[in-house]
Amino acid sequence: MKKNSMVYVASPLRGDIEGNLEKAKDYCRFVSFLGYIPICPHLFFTTFLNDEIEEERNRGICFGLNLLKKCEEIWVFGEQISEGMKEEIKLAEILDLPIQYFPEINREFVEGIYELISR
Repeated sequence: MKKNSMVYVASPLRGDIEGNLEKAKDYCRFVSFLGYIPICPHLFFTTFLNDEIEEERNRGICFGLNLLKKCEEIWVFGEQISEGMKEEIKLAEILDLPIQYFPEINREFVEGIYELISR
């Protein structure tokens, strides 16, 4: 994949929403350090859509799936695959996009990667 390609970042949102958004920021930082453009809809759409309201949640998922169609790959983070992530993975399979799976990573790991690649 070429540098500056768009990578769709799939990770859980529901449950610990605040904590999961922080993790999503770390995942996006990781993707960006590797030279790709992270596309993480739930980081953006949660600024104006309420995930607790089913209609707004569904609208956000629809928006995200449309963004996925513009990406080169999908990277799935964490061991927990949420219902929303299952929809994203299913669409990626239909679109024949490469799917990369990563364990849950933390900010210290991401910063360590940055230090390694910036030497």
